[in-house]
Amino acid sequence: MTAKLPFLLAISVSLLALQACKQVEEQDDRPESSREFPRADRAVSQPGDTEFSTEAARDEAGEATKLMDWAAIKPGMTVADIGAGEGYYTVRLAERVGAKGRVLAQDINRGALDRLGERIARERLDNVAIKEGGIDDPRLPPNSFDRIFMVHMYHEVTEPYAFIWRLRSALKAGGQVIVVDRDRATKRHGIPPKLLFCEFDAVGYRLVEFAQRPEVGAYFARFERKGEAPAPAAIKTCKETAKRV
Repeated sequence: MTAKLPFLLAISVSLLALQACKQVEEQDDRPESSREFPRADRAVSQPGDTEFSTEAARDEAGEATKLMDWAAIKPGMTVADIGAGEGYYTVRLAERVGAKGRVLAQDINRGALDRLGERIARERLDNVAIKEGGIDDPRLPPNSFDRIFMVHMYHEVTEPYAFIWRLRSALKAGGQVIVVDRDRATKRHGIPPKLLFCEFDAVGYRLVEFAQRPEVGAYFARFERKGEAPAPAAIKTCKETAKRV
C-alpha cells in the first residue's frame, strides 16, 4: 500500500496540471481584462455592416424620432451613441440635444469612425466628439451621460458582462441605458428580451421600461443602475435556457 502512494500522488498531480492547463486554454481566446468576468453562455453575432439599413428607410419608419421621444431626449443632454457606425443616430441626437448638449459617438471599427468624423466635419456638428472603444470596455468618462444608446449592437458584444459592468460608471445619477434590438436568437443578430433583462440585472441594472415596436422591427428597453456594482467574480451567468431559438 505504501509503495502505491508515490504513484497515486503522481497521478493526482498530473490530473491537477491537466485541469489547470485546460482552464488556461479556455481563457486564451479572451482579453486578459475580461477574464475576471464570466463568459457569456450564448452565441455572439458576428459584426454586421456598419450601415444597419438605409437612413431614408429608417426615417420613413420614424425610428429615430420615436426612439428619442420614448427615451425623453431633451436639449442640453449629454448622450453616448455606442456602436455609432455611420452615424445615423449620432447626427439626429446632435440635432435633438442642441448646442448646449453633447453627443459622444463610440465604435470599435476605426474605419467607421473615420467616415463618421468626415461626416461630422461636413455637417459642422460642433457638439459631437468621437471615441474608439474596446470589445470589453466602452471607455467612457465617468459620471458623464444622461443617456447611453446601444442600437442593434448589443448582440455583437463579445464580453457583455465586462462591457456593461464598465458602462455603469459612465452614467450620471438617474442616467439610463437605451437598448434597441430584435427578439431573435443572438446568433441571428438579436437577443430575446428575457435574456437581455437577465444579463443587465446580473450586472446591477434594473429595467425601467420596455416596449415592442413592430413598426420599426425592434423593441426598446431602458435600464438604470441599481445599488452597487457586483464584484466581477460574483456575477451569475444567464444560461442558455433563457434564449429563444
